[in-house]
Amino acid sequence: MKIVIAGGGKVGTALAKQLAGEGHDLIIIDVNSLLLENLIEKFDVMTVCGNCAAKETLEHANISEAELLIAVTSQDEVNLLCCMTAHGLNPDIHTIARVRNPEYTDQIYEMSDLFAISMAVNPDKQTASEIERLLKLPGFLKRDSFAKGLVEIVEIKVTPSSKLSGISLNDMSKTVGCNVLVCAVLRDGASIAPDGHFVLSEGDRLFVTASTNDLATLLKNIGIITHKVRRVMICGGGRIAYYLSSALIKSGIDVDIIEQNNDRCVALASMLPKATVIHGDSSSQSLLESEGIDSTDALITLTGIDELNMIISMYGIQKGVKQVITKLGHLDSSSIIRNLSIGSVISPKEQCCNTIVPYVRAINNQKGAAVSVHQIADGEAEALEFLLSEDALNCDIPLKDLKLRDNIRIACIIHGSTPEIPGGNSTYSVGDTVIVVTGGGLAISQFNDIFR
Repeated sequence: MKIVIAGGGKVGTALAKQLAGEGHDLIIIDVNSLLLENLIEKFDVMTVCGNCAAKETLEHANISEAELLIAVTSQDEVNLLCCMTAHGLNPDIHTIARVRNPEYTDQIYEMSDLFAISMAVNPDKQTASEIERLLKLPGFLKRDSFAKGLVEIVEIKVTPSSKLSGISLNDMSKTVGCNVLVCAVLRDGASIAPDGHFVLSEGDRLFVTASTNDLATLLKNIGIITHKVRRVMICGGGRIAYYLSSALIKSGIDVDIIEQNNDRCVALASMLPKATVIHGDSSSQSLLESEGIDSTDALITLTGIDELNMIISMYGIQKGVKQVITKLGHLDSSSIIRNLSIGSVISPKEQCCNTIVPYVRAINNQKGAAVSVHQIADGEAEALEFLLSEDALNCDIPLKDLKLRDNIRIACIIHGSTPEIPGGNSTYSVGDTVIVVTGGGLAISQFNDIFR
């Protein structure tokens, strides 16, 4: 598929890596020529230097031949104008725009036809929603939801005192007291697709498929004591902090926001009258202590500097904060940060890609494409959700008799509204939802691609 990406920043780069790896023809537009040169060196893409909202620039990028435009510059207005101009030049094109400003939220959906937008994505709001979900069940490092919330893949780290240390996966259900499936394990930075004989050890990061109703039982039985979050300290007062605070306040949670910019503090205090907004430097140890970091239930670091977020999070863990969540915008989950004590790591660009990639695959494969895609295991594996159509192969055949491709695992089958953690005798039928986990860089475009 011919795709034009307007904006070569964090999200544009992440999309280029993903989509170029899946064989799409990409043209990336940006005003920064040095950034474009770096993209050419990293990926098999073409580039155009210029204003992506300008008619001449889009024509130079062959917008009339493209099937999809993804506008992810740093400016909402430019993204909207880019989509409108592209649609004027190519009425058949699909358009996706990143729009983050809360003031535009309602009008984007009410006036999507006027803006010529096929889909709008708001990674800041998505990130805030993900953080809120983590706060509801402390103990999981990450939660990815499937099948309208019926099933989740959660991340758990095996600590020295964990009940999971030293047990084989065959015995795990007895330990956790509910049906679960370990679909991937990260050990020493390498992703493993484990079998039943795999023995867990300290330091392993598990990615566990379970019914959402069983998550509290899972935490309780492995000895992770959950606590109700009543007070949250947020470092950084950007858009994510606004979306998150709005949701938490509605849930009756006390919110303290530390922001260095005085004008932004005034704006936040006006928009969030029930929040406590503190003007100050969140990297100041004395300020954090005076504002009660020792007594907060959760610390969320949302400044625009990844390194600062990590330092504050490490300090929070040192002070005994029960739950710490760190936003990383630029840094990837690499060996540099993998072993740092910074709690849960969340990435807005990952949230954005998880929304856009399924849409791209659905355009390319009208039937059988995934309805949601989530990167897990630091991007070493991918979890895909499929709603099975009449074209799905091997329906009503036991899983033990299927010939799946290497690095493929069926993690869950949802029959109507009933999730099933599958065994060898499990089957799926037309209309079921199936969650598939892939590894080894394998790209799956549609459900039938999982078979040999």
